[in-house]
Amino acid sequence: MPDLAGTLKEEIRRLARKDIKTELTATRKAVAQHRREIAMLKRELRSQEKKIASLQQQVKNRGNEQPNTSEESERPVRFSARSVKAQRERLGLSAADYAKLIGVSPFTIYNWENGKSRPRQEQLESLVAVRELTRREAAKKLEELETQE
Repeated sequence: MPDLAGTLKEEIRRLARKDIKTELTATRKAVAQHRREIAMLKRELRSQEKKIASLQQQVKNRGNEQPNTSEESERPVRFSARSVKAQRERLGLSAADYAKLIGVSPFTIYNWENGKSRPRQEQLESLVAVRELTRREAAKKLEELETQE
């Protein structure tokens, strides 16, 4: 009988070791994969840091020049008759209301939309300012203009 108990214990130990070994194998593979990924990320981080240092050095070497970040001052404003009409329709405004926003007459808007005339520089700047408005903002601005009158 004692021999049977010893054999049973040995078999249990053997099966337990086998189960532990299979579990550890999967864990070891996952750990190895994580270590590879960490090493790759560290290499990438070093590379990015070198690039940043290089770019900072280039900026420093250029001197105290301030880059002009304003897009409006860099490129000229283009005018298109179709864009005026499309903008007015996007805002859902009549020609008269759109004219109030710009600060011109409704007839001027009509001429711009049909390509019969072009806006002057200050009117072109007003058109650019209105491009940025949403429907709600345009309606609010119209209400403010009407209350001022």
